[in-house]
Formats: sequence, structure tokens, C-alpha cells
Amino acid sequence: MLTTRYLFLTRHAEADRSGRLTEAGRRQAVLLGRRLRDVPVTVIHHGPLPRATQTAHLIADQLPGVPLHADEAAGDFVPYAPRREELPETSGDLLLAFARQFPPADEELAAEAERRFSGPVPGHEPRYEVLVTHNFLVGWLIRASQDAPPWRWLTFTHANAGLTVIQYSPGRPAALLTYNDLSHLPAELRWTGFPPDFYVP
Repeated sequence: MLTTRYLFLTRHAEADRSGRLTEAGRRQAVLLGRRLRDVPVTVIHHGPLPRATQTAHLIADQLPGVPLHADEAAGDFVPYAPRREELPETSGDLLLAFARQFPPADEELAAEAERRFSGPVPGHEPRYEVLVTHNFLVGWLIRASQDAPPWRWLTFTHANAGLTVIQYSPGRPAALLTYNDLSHLPAELRWTGFPPDFYVP
């Protein structure tokens, strides 16, 4: 029997150039953990890099007894490299130039991430899982939840410690319940992780 999975998806908190959380990032992670206290979280998955690991541990400190699970499939990687012919005529060159800045795509790992973190799960009671990962994988999983073309991951930018919730119920399309919610953060901790032109006062 399959039951509903609620995936609480977040990008790691703000980090410095060394990949360690800043003081603001540590505050973001703690506040996100407090936000999740009323959720019956069963596990916190996280990528292996320090910024994701630190964020996950600070969230877990606010959720006593919830296990942590490091997973390569939650890491920082390019999930898909688009071809020019599949991109929009008006913005394709820009998107392609952006994608080419990064290492080659790991489509096998992206498929593994979908298998591990999306879709209904075996059981009788709904499962609530937290996934602490990186901007590219957040975009990839959101794209997949909406059955959007593979290149669409390039158009999502997620805030540090923002919260996205995806519901996967048996026999139903995935539902994007919340996207990039920052209501748990005070104004001075919001909007990190975005390019300047994404800021909305």
C-alpha cells in the first residue's frame, strides 16, 4: 500500500566562500527548524557538503529525535544539460550560456534523486520528510513535480533556508503546496541566495 509523502524542500542556509555557514546562515537554519516543530518530521535528508550538512544539523537540533541521513543524491550537481533546440527562441542563448558555466550534468544522479525523494511511499500513514540540498536540485525536483520540460530547472532560484513543500499522493499529480516561503525569517535574513534583480521589497 502507498501513502502520501510531504517533501519539505529547502536550499541550505547562507554560506561563505569556504562553504561554511555564515552567522546569518546559522540563524536561518535554526529558524527553519523552529518553523518545522509542529510537523511530524520522520527524517532529514541532506547533501554531503558542509553547508548542507551544517544546515541539516541545526534544523535537527530543533527537532529532537528526528534522524539525519546524508545522501550523495542530495548533493550539489547539474541535473540536466539542455540542447539549444529545446530552449525558447527568445531566451535560449542566455540559458545555454548559464548552463555551460558548470560541470557536466549528472543525469543518473538526478534520476536517483527523483527516485529517493519524490513520489508516494509505502505505508499507511503520511510521511513528512525534510530535504536539505542545493539550488539546482531544488529546481530539478520542483520542475519534475510540475511535469515541466527538463530544461526548466534552469529557471528556478531558491532562497537560502526558504521552504518549498511538495505533496505526492497515490493516484494524483504532485501538488506544489508552498514555494520559497520565507515567512519564518525576519526581513534581514530573507532574500539571500538570489541575484539582486530578484529582490522584491
